Amino acid sequence: MFEQEPVNYNDYLPSVQVQSTPATVEGLKTRQAEEVKAAIFMAKQFPRDQQAAFNRIMQACQRKKLAEEAEYEFPRGGSKVSGPSIRLAEVLAQNWGNIDYGLIELEQRNGESQVMAYAWDMETNTRRQMTFTVRHERKAKGSINRLEDPRDIYEMVANQGARRMRACILGVIPGDIVDAALERCRQTLKEGYSEPLADRVRKALQQFHEKHGVTTEMIEKYIGCKAESFTENDYLRLGNIWRALRDGMAKREDYFDFKTGSDFESETEKQFKAAQEKDKPKKASGVTDEAGQSELPLP
Repeated sequence: MFEQEPVNYNDYLPSVQVQSTPATVEGLKTRQAEEVKAAIFMAKQFPRDQQAAFNRIMQACQRKKLAEEAEYEFPRGGSKVSGPSIRLAEVLAQNWGNIDYGLIELEQRNGESQVMAYAWDMETNTRRQMTFTVRHERKAKGSINRLEDPRDIYEMVANQGARRMRACILGVIPGDIVDAALERCRQTLKEGYSEPLADRVRKALQQFHEKHGVTTEMIEKYIGCKAESFTENDYLRLGNIWRALRDGMAKREDYFDFKTGSDFESETEKQFKAAQEKDKPKKASGVTDEAGQSELPLP
């Protein structure tokens, strides 16, 4: 029998820099090490029942509110990128069990923050983490504004960190569980509406126009068919786009072409305007009566 290599619990401790005395730092590390040991011990003593965890996830995905927030979609490089949202990832981690996840701000100086996102399955000892930099600035209308308010900085870090934390959580949960949860959320949305599809589509088109200035023609061009032919899946796609615009993950120009409809002039309109331009000098030099004789210009 080979001897098992002892576990170094310090490897699982976040390297938070604390400005304090050496004794305080050592005490903090000792306490964190004991907390890690206790978490691992509890995970081993009470391992997850995978079937029960799966059933809890499926039951959670039957909630309409969660189903509405479960998936995102945005265009990139001529294709569409979609996947589970941070809300669904959090529900998966909570119901799968024995998973520790979160964000830790390691350091903040020189107008930027060093942040670590992580997810750790304490039962299987599977860990995913990402360390990244968040600059304390926001781009608005072509300019870069420095963030000074601590609340603005916190919201910026939390917003950018949520995407990394989602990726970490999805990295430790089996992919087939994630796919099944997404499919159940889609089914919940299809079954959870009392209104007919046509009424829901009409309201969605009205909301897009009022909130984002997106016309029905633009949406029809994006989906690829007339609004009267939209299916349940098309309606779900509109919901994903709405959430992406609301959460600031994409801009309306990423989805819709704002040079459609009335923005394009037909060839007849162009010829008519060109003819008017040619007639302007004649009207300025004189006025022609019914007999075709030229008169003096009107005062």
